[in-house]
Amino acid sequence: MPVTRSLTIARVFLRYRLDDLLPAGRRPLWLRALWAPMKILPQPKMGRGERLRRALEELGPIFVKFGQLLSTRPDLLPPDMVEELDHLQDNVPPFPVDQCIARIEAALEGSVDELFADFEREPLASASVAQVHGAVLKSGESVVVKVLRPGIDKIIQQDLRLLRVIARWIQRFVPDGRRLRPVEVVEDYRHTIEGELDLVREAANGTQLKRNFANSPLLYIPEVHWDYTRENVLVLERIDGIPVTDLAQLRAQDTNMKLLAERGVEIFFKQVFEHNFFHADMHPGNIFVSRQHPQRPQYIAIDTAIVGSLSREDQYYLARNLLAMFRRDYRMVAELHVQSGWVRADTPVNTFEAAIRAVCEPIFEKPLGEISFARVLISLFQTARRFDMAVQPQLVLLQKTLLNIEGLGRQLYPELDLWKTAHPFLERWMRERIHPKTILGEIKRYGPEWLEKFPQLPQLVYSALDQSRELAPQLQGIGEQLALSHRRGRRQYLRRVAGVLLAAGTAALIAPGWLAQLPPAGWITGVLALALLLWP
Repeated sequence: MPVTRSLTIARVFLRYRLDDLLPAGRRPLWLRALWAPMKILPQPKMGRGERLRRALEELGPIFVKFGQLLSTRPDLLPPDMVEELDHLQDNVPPFPVDQCIARIEAALEGSVDELFADFEREPLASASVAQVHGAVLKSGESVVVKVLRPGIDKIIQQDLRLLRVIARWIQRFVPDGRRLRPVEVVEDYRHTIEGELDLVREAANGTQLKRNFANSPLLYIPEVHWDYTRENVLVLERIDGIPVTDLAQLRAQDTNMKLLAERGVEIFFKQVFEHNFFHADMHPGNIFVSRQHPQRPQYIAIDTAIVGSLSREDQYYLARNLLAMFRRDYRMVAELHVQSGWVRADTPVNTFEAAIRAVCEPIFEKPLGEISFARVLISLFQTARRFDMAVQPQLVLLQKTLLNIEGLGRQLYPELDLWKTAHPFLERWMRERIHPKTILGEIKRYGPEWLEKFPQLPQLVYSALDQSRELAPQLQGIGEQLALSHRRGRRQYLRRVAGVLLAAGTAALIAPGWLAQLPPAGWITGVLALALLLWP
């Protein structure tokens, strides 16, 4: 761990008094002793959430992105911290254009003048991992060129090592550390950030999303120019849209805001349940609205580095969980969590059901339009975590995306009733899942594989029977040994009982009044001795 970077983190930690983020009663003794001399330092005149946000911003872009991830985990942090971390901005100064051009030319093996008819030296955007320049291809198409920052992979690996060390310290020494699972959170972050370092992967994700929404009025994905794309350079179609947060421009062109908000919800559910491939970084900076057809608005999504998908089982259980929540069938929610393996198989369903009801009932007393669908889902996961629910990375990505979508939808149209939009979609999806047409499609998809393996079936059955015949004598021998051991144990036990009764009877004949004269301590000793004698 580089000493200079460690000292920088310690200085920022001191400056913003991040030790105060832990409740006083939960600070371990070693931490209180370590920071006791620091009480002489002035206390920052800002809330704890703001202090955490400013500290992450000062530590640099990698910590900023980590803070953005934490802002999607209200199951780990209190609301005031989550709200403050939502304000983290991933805007950093651009790196020199000469370095950017050198990277492009090395990756594409040609000069910028040969590759492009025009290349804008002033960047359109600059973030922690990459920056973007406008350009025009020789064919006349307007594009954007995304270039990874020089040395960013080394910086990320260095900061990841530091984050792992901090996470291990928290997990080991902070009383609440194990419940917060900081090591797993850092590991999730590692997968996320490393996915952003491979622009070929981002391009492939974008191509798949574009294919899924081909000719769709809901969502448009920019086209990838594969001939100009490498691991550290990505060239995409340049889009002309209105930033989704620019409400003034959207209203100026008379955009149907209600339909725009509802289409955002529909896009989310289509991606999760129909395509099973969802854009998992749909924060407002990555979303635009097409200038065409404002009464039938279409979204445009960029930055497809982070995507998610669910297993078929998770898809099914999640849909059934959500439908059970709509119907307030908390017993079904509890049973589905156990069946899916999200909580331990020995979880008491009655107790789990009661905990879910206690969380959800106060929420459902409000009008549906005032209920945050994402917050209900988070509350459900928080309750499940108390019953040792394992961290499900795919569900964390889903939760993050749903928070972004719902927050965006309510910003566009505050009266948005996400439940009204989601409920019919899920009901329809469940019906279609068991429809004969869907089953026939599954048979068509997997039928060739089944037919290919069918001729091997008789041999597999014969081999299984043959193995069972070989195992039968061994299993019979084990059974006989267990039965013999059990019979011996019973005989020994009966001999002990007979011995105790014989001794007690002899003592009674010799001294009939001895039981009445035995003191309490003697009774206790006698009972313990009897238990030891009779113990199998």
